[in-house]
Amino acid sequence: MKQRSALSSALLLAVLPAAAGAEEVDNSWTANLYFENDLFSETDEQYTNGLRLSWVSPEIDSFIDDPLLPDWLRSANRLLAPLDPEPVNLGDDVSRRLIFTIGQLIMTPDDLDRTTLDPDDRPYAGWLYAGFGYHTQTRTRMNSFEVNLGMVGPASLAQEAQDFIHDLRGFEKFQGWDNQLDNEFGLQLIYEYKYRWMREALAHRWQHETILHGGGSLGNIATYLNAGLEYRIGKHLPHDFGTSALRPGGDNSVPGRGDPRFSHQWGFHGFVSLDGRYVLRDIFLDGNTFSDSHSVDRRPWVADAAFGVAATWERWKLSYARIYRTRQFEQQNGSHNFGSLAISYTF
Repeated sequence: MKQRSALSSALLLAVLPAAAGAEEVDNSWTANLYFENDLFSETDEQYTNGLRLSWVSPEIDSFIDDPLLPDWLRSANRLLAPLDPEPVNLGDDVSRRLIFTIGQLIMTPDDLDRTTLDPDDRPYAGWLYAGFGYHTQTRTRMNSFEVNLGMVGPASLAQEAQDFIHDLRGFEKFQGWDNQLDNEFGLQLIYEYKYRWMREALAHRWQHETILHGGGSLGNIATYLNAGLEYRIGKHLPHDFGTSALRPGGDNSVPGRGDPRFSHQWGFHGFVSLDGRYVLRDIFLDGNTFSDSHSVDRRPWVADAAFGVAATWERWKLSYARIYRTRQFEQQNGSHNFGSLAISYTF
């Protein structure tokens, strides 16, 4: 195929047609929209808004040899061959997919009226990014590797995005954006391993399961190690790898074979998830990497606890969770919580 005109993620969507030539191959795309905001908990501070769109490709035979991929992408993927693991067992049915993302995060201090820098509160900051990644999964395991590239600082358009929403809803604007972090190019490499530790039937069409995860992030945006789990219980549980929030490595809504969304069934489930991180760097707390900027005393250990509900209908999945995050820096008044809404559609 000669589809080389695409030099961006959007073009890569066109490079992978919806047919791969084998009956057992899943030709479906999955689109995910994640929206997080602390207005769900009636606050407007700290991690105050997150938005991400992601697209997960149809199955491909190989990240290196699949003829549906352009030559330049196959060449780049050869450098990442160690992250494309072989099946754990010879009988495992392996699925490989590409993922493309765009997103924005916004962080603000507590005092929206203050125009001067507050040394005891976090910096104003935004992160506008695009990324691509790789999913390799079997029925019980999933490896994810993602690369995010973007800008921190005024180039992230965080102030413009927040001001637009506040104007739209008639909210008072934050007055201290002149103190935000400087422009800085950001790179984030993310790896996460997920394991379906347990999936059991409880009653007719009712199941419960536990999914473990572990991984980390490397780069000037964030460097950490993380681990956690998610427990789900409900009717017609989807065969994906979780219903988690908008965290790096958390694009789990990749359907597996046998997913009830393809059999015209509806389902619903509740879930609880935990994620703990040992943080070595967080640009939104430590400040700019290559220039002097405002910073606070970051706490190395951070944990998230979430609980929520989700529903599936044919090819749709809708979930909502409330997330509670421990203090991230010493001067922080207390923990923070926010709402997370996710919508997925497989087509």
